[in-house]
Amino acid sequence: MAIYVFFECTRSTCRLRFPLDTSSYRGLFCPLCGGVLRAIPASAEADSPSPAPAPPGRRIIGILDNIRSAFNVGGIFRTADGAGVEHLFLCGITPTPSQQPSLVKTALGAEKAVPWSTHPNALTVLEKMRDEGFGILALERTVGSVPIQEFSLGAMEDRPLGLIVGHERAGVDPGLLEYCDGLIALPMVGRKASLNAAVAFGVAAYWLAFIQAPGV
Repeated sequence: MAIYVFFECTRSTCRLRFPLDTSSYRGLFCPLCGGVLRAIPASAEADSPSPAPAPPGRRIIGILDNIRSAFNVGGIFRTADGAGVEHLFLCGITPTPSQQPSLVKTALGAEKAVPWSTHPNALTVLEKMRDEGFGILALERTVGSVPIQEFSLGAMEDRPLGLIVGHERAGVDPGLLEYCDGLIALPMVGRKASLNAAVAFGVAAYWLAFIQAPGV
């Protein structure tokens, strides 16, 4: 089991400060300058876990359609676990935990905590979700998209929700957009037009779970 302790280099010209796994590392010298390291005393607060937040006030399902990167999918698994996402549908060419070791490495065990299933065609997933009363949202910058900070769930407020994120370059399949009750986009004030797929999913999932949650 990893046991991390923060160390600081004692050389005044360096003072590199970083964590070390003391269960496997026995070194006493700075990897940057060779100076002697000193352990930083742990704070009492660090030993006390913070209270767990209340779970999301609604059911949230993730639909990952044709995501190319196993690292993105692994990151989404970790976000889904943290935000209380109930299930991830891995559709099209989206890699799965059983196929990609790099996905499992990025997910850090979240792939075992979040239920998932594979589907060659996301349209069949959305058809079933519509029949079950889900409201469906897509993360997509296109005509009709509403900035997430301005979007209101309206009639979907008390419904379970499905959140779609699509191919990193091609975006969400136009056929899927026809099933959506809303299109949301993240504001971008820099030079880039969009965020990494895993980061964007994380922002939207937490927004649905803890900001747009019923009663908030």
